[in-house]
Amino acid sequence: MSPVDAPKAGASVSPAGRLDTLLGRYTMYRLILLVLAALAAYSLLLNALGWLTFGIPQMLVHLVLCLGLTYLSNRGLAALFHVRPHSESSLITGLLLYFLFWPTFAPMDMMGVALACVLASASKYALAWRGRHIFNPAAAGAFVTGLTGLNIATWWAATPAMLWLLVPGILLVLYRTRKFLMAAVFLVVALAIITAELLQAGLSFGGALWQALAQRPLLFFVGFMLTEPLTLPPRRWQQLALAAIVGVVFAVPYNFGFIANSPELALLLGNLLAFLVGQRGALRLRFAGSRALTPSTTEFVFEPSRPVRFLPGQYMELDLPHAKSDGKGRRRVFSLTSSPDSGTVKFGIRTAEPVSAAKRVLLDLKPGDEVAATSVGGDFVLPRDPKEPVLLIAAGIGVTPFLAHLAAGAARERDVVLLLLARNAKEIAYVSELKSSGARILARMADGSAPPSFITDAGAAAGPLDGASLRALVPDIADRAVYVSGSPASVASLRRAAKNAGARRVHVDSFAGY
Repeated sequence: MSPVDAPKAGASVSPAGRLDTLLGRYTMYRLILLVLAALAAYSLLLNALGWLTFGIPQMLVHLVLCLGLTYLSNRGLAALFHVRPHSESSLITGLLLYFLFWPTFAPMDMMGVALACVLASASKYALAWRGRHIFNPAAAGAFVTGLTGLNIATWWAATPAMLWLLVPGILLVLYRTRKFLMAAVFLVVALAIITAELLQAGLSFGGALWQALAQRPLLFFVGFMLTEPLTLPPRRWQQLALAAIVGVVFAVPYNFGFIANSPELALLLGNLLAFLVGQRGALRLRFAGSRALTPSTTEFVFEPSRPVRFLPGQYMELDLPHAKSDGKGRRRVFSLTSSPDSGTVKFGIRTAEPVSAAKRVLLDLKPGDEVAATSVGGDFVLPRDPKEPVLLIAAGIGVTPFLAHLAAGAARERDVVLLLLARNAKEIAYVSELKSSGARILARMADGSAPPSFITDAGAAAGPLDGASLRALVPDIADRAVYVSGSPASVASLRRAAKNAGARRVHVDSFAGY
């Protein structure tokens, strides 16, 4: 995935495409921050209406304490370790702790909350490996604070009155992060165990289900904490397995003396398992150079500080701090275009004006400069069976994830058809790499210009690429695994066209910008 725009495949945009385009304006971190902030404001409104009984002064002081201490402690620790602080992350942690601990003026409880805030920030540095924090900071701070006895996390966001905004907010976040299936696995496993326990206690099925969803923190837990990208394993099947394991640990009651069942402990166990199977530790990437791919796109080449474990088609998240924020965030996700065994890390990125502040950091890099990579992941990988033919459809710079497949020899092992959609022939990126790839390549230019001679001209884009047009271009599409990459609007339109053309399996990679 990569935060770039691509030419639209057609004029007709589905509701899902419109939603993807809208949400693509916000990074994942910014969206979560906005949703949590809205929930915090909503909780104050509920308290004013009498639906919550904490007291407005207690809630305001609690909110200021959580936000202020996580923000200040994070900045102080960042200065101590000589790194640039990630303010959005600290504010998210502060808001999570706001919903985990009970708002009160009791001195001991407030001391516990203060300790949790500082410990949450410290966990990013003390409980880290090669620059990557292992555990969810809010969960780590809450768990350790609970061991001290100063305060215990109550997860008060699990209140029926909060559901009216909590559920839409969680659905928005899960849609943006594409973690609906992972959330569903966790909820099915945890709900089954909790509901069975409540049924044995004498509740009706409806009452047991309602209590599990409305009065236990399953929804808040899965929406804002379990699905945090930095503490997830890279592959979908690993994430689903993790969700099932965490669901069991979350729901099954146990008590081993000073350690007992708690949501934060279940999450920390899941974080540890994810760390063991993922790219352990952040990477430093040394800038080696760049080149213009087209008038509007640029390739950036880096040398990693150590070997990078990834599969062709996966992405990497870069941390690109900039002095003046433009609201689009400093952590950006880009598709890897290099082969896993190449020894370098490459990204093809749209750099036409206006560019974001994060992209400006890339454009201003000098050879030898370093940036940090925080994670590797994604499931935009080809079928394991090399005999299974594939159709790759790229809208604009959406060709980037396919470059890694081709660089790794995909077209030498299987039947590969690549369909390129671009504004004009000059906007076809990676021409020399495509020529030597061995893939059968078709191109459809919006302005009717002719593609390079080794590419089959699929005609001018007089209108949207529909099912009939796509089937005419690739008659055996029903026998191929189809992969579509590009902007959210393009992907939604092309996926619909592929389905109408007879494709049975369509894998998508929307460049949503988080």
